[in-house]
Amino acid sequence: MIEKRRLGKSNLHISVVGMGCWQYGGGDYWGEQSQTDVNRVVHQALDYGVNYFDTAEIYNAGKSEQSLGEALRGRRNEAIIGTKVTPANAYPEDLRKSCEESLKRLQTDYIDLYMVHWPINPLSIKHFTDDQTTINNPPDIRESFNTLETLKKEGKIRNIGISNHGIKQMTELQQLEVDIVTNELPYNLLSRAIETELIQHCRSKDIGIIGYMPLQQGLLTGKYAIDDIKPTQARSRHFHHSRGEQTRHGEEGAELEIRKALKEITELSQQYDVNLITLSLSWVLSNPNITTTIVGCRNEGQLEQNLKGASYNMPPELLSKLNNITRPVLDKLGSNPDYYENRHNNRIY
Repeated sequence: MIEKRRLGKSNLHISVVGMGCWQYGGGDYWGEQSQTDVNRVVHQALDYGVNYFDTAEIYNAGKSEQSLGEALRGRRNEAIIGTKVTPANAYPEDLRKSCEESLKRLQTDYIDLYMVHWPINPLSIKHFTDDQTTINNPPDIRESFNTLETLKKEGKIRNIGISNHGIKQMTELQQLEVDIVTNELPYNLLSRAIETELIQHCRSKDIGIIGYMPLQQGLLTGKYAIDDIKPTQARSRHFHHSRGEQTRHGEEGAELEIRKALKEITELSQQYDVNLITLSLSWVLSNPNITTTIVGCRNEGQLEQNLKGASYNMPPELLSKLNNITRPVLDKLGSNPDYYENRHNNRIY
């Protein structure tokens, strides 16, 4: 059975590889997704001991939650569900409504882990709504998290988490004495920003880290060259601002550094005779501060391939080589993990 790690100060012990459910339900970003395949891969994941399933109300306009709820029918008690509410829906009355609608779509009467998807500030909110009143008058953080505490007391949610929050924002919540068990953050060989400060801060506060985007949306699978990445997946600061569709960051990217790193990582995977996906996932999980990493699995074959990352025993010298190879990418992109905004004007601070 797959290894499980305790999520921060919570009582949740979750599999080190979790199921990212963004593509469930189908949508414009990831394309069509068969519910039959979702049912099969969810059940096989449970059979392997994978128990964490990560979704959000915004994923495919709620269809992701709906699809996951359908797939878990009859086996809900084996799963730990994490879902997220947008900051635009963090006013107390809206937050309660969002929670109840997620419960309905998921076909459950409780959510194991309920997270605020992005920090509650105008820059975050404007990506979830066009309503200028909401953007200019964001929800009060204290009121939002008091509502979450109330929902927890009512048994509708069991643990409160955050996603994509920085140290200053986490400190604000600590001052409000909010009981946060996790922060969900991007982490992979080409996205190492959280190593600079956030990992240490989370560890010191006993806050677990759920890592997402472990394969950098396909770049670390070996299936795509950097020039093959679609414009919709090239919006981050990894790429020149002219590459992505609706890119916001305005930066030059780190494409030269990434090309060099990918070439050397691929050479190492061949030298050590290990699949690039296995190598990339194993690297993430070699960091004991990462409770789980969530990976999208469209079918049973992808699930089996991803699970190899949890069982591969990475040699220390290989780990060191990978760190050295990707260090220039980290240095170029900097220490801010909001990869979609300019590093000097971003949602995480």
